[in-house]
Amino acid sequence: MSASPNGAFSGSLPFLADQFLFDDGLVYFNHGSFGACPRPVFDAYQHWQRELERQPVDFIQRRLEKLLDDARARLGAFTGASPDRLVFVPNATYGINVVARSLKLQPGDEVLGTNHEYGAVNNTWRYACQVHDARYVTTPIDLPLHSVDQFVDALWAGVTERTRVISISHITSPTALILPIKPIIDRAREAGIITVIDGAHAPGQIDLALDELGADYYTGNAHKWLCAPKGAAFLYSAAGPESLLEPLVVSHGWGSGRSGSRLFDNFSWTGTMDPSAYLSVPAAIDFQMENDWLAVRAACHALGSELRTAIQNLTGLEPICPDSAEWYEQMFVAQLPLDRLEHLRENLWPRYRIEVPVFERGGQAFIRVSIQAYNSPRDAERLVDALRELL
Repeated sequence: MSASPNGAFSGSLPFLADQFLFDDGLVYFNHGSFGACPRPVFDAYQHWQRELERQPVDFIQRRLEKLLDDARARLGAFTGASPDRLVFVPNATYGINVVARSLKLQPGDEVLGTNHEYGAVNNTWRYACQVHDARYVTTPIDLPLHSVDQFVDALWAGVTERTRVISISHITSPTALILPIKPIIDRAREAGIITVIDGAHAPGQIDLALDELGADYYTGNAHKWLCAPKGAAFLYSAAGPESLLEPLVVSHGWGSGRSGSRLFDNFSWTGTMDPSAYLSVPAAIDFQMENDWLAVRAACHALGSELRTAIQNLTGLEPICPDSAEWYEQMFVAQLPLDRLEHLRENLWPRYRIEVPVFERGGQAFIRVSIQAYNSPRDAERLVDALRELL
């Protein structure tokens, strides 16, 4: 599907803008950075906050464990994970930190990533490797990507006899690529290498079956594409209740044996906190089910495909991957002329009220566009018109 010659977009997106809380006149193409929470989910969030304040002791000491169990059960069903392999964490970066701090790296060990990983994840592994005199290796994955074999071969070229951990994204943050992680996970298991998957952008954007996927550790945000409130994410451990993951904060839950699950005990009580974002995850799942989210995702991808083509037609620059849902779903990256990057940065938001990231990476300029249920074909037209003027 492509934009028509006059610039109009033919996508038939189920327009749900009235379900979100945006300011009037804003064109928001940055759901990938900070996802937006729909009104019904935000209402559920505020409900749980009020429940907490009505009787804090009763809520936290008597009710919370069962409420978190119920929320994890819903999240487990949604992500294809056994609930006893899941714990809530504030965000995916926190989840990566838990894993990196828990693994007892030895001097000379190597942790392998790619040059498409999130900056905070890179920093986490660099820190952990520095502490343990290990080494963080980033294997270059050249663009454009054309095939699964191209990715698998390029990544595995970085594996050595010292590789102990492979830490890669399910959907990359800087390049918005859905990486074919399953063959890497299977091959790593055969080689005795631990796999850690950064799924920050995956829940709500692509289908998940975590128990079948087979990664040792997987962390994902619910507050991005699942549209839960900010501060709702999860960490998955294939070892389940007997996981050796240690919390970043040790408090009353640690070593208590209270629930029969070391994983849950370690992470369910790490000091006083507001669990309302975690407890709102079932409301976010309900919202997507009630609004036929498979159809929403397909429509978002179709509009994204049109918009990606329109931007490429403006710039004349090649795509970084095939035009297929195998490689991107609701978020895509397109190249821009490097010499116009600062001009775009200075004008897209203040002049056009368009919130979209443009950035430099490896000597190339890019725009990363997120399409969500509140975006319309008219939003796409506004972005293309702005880019046409600014370029």
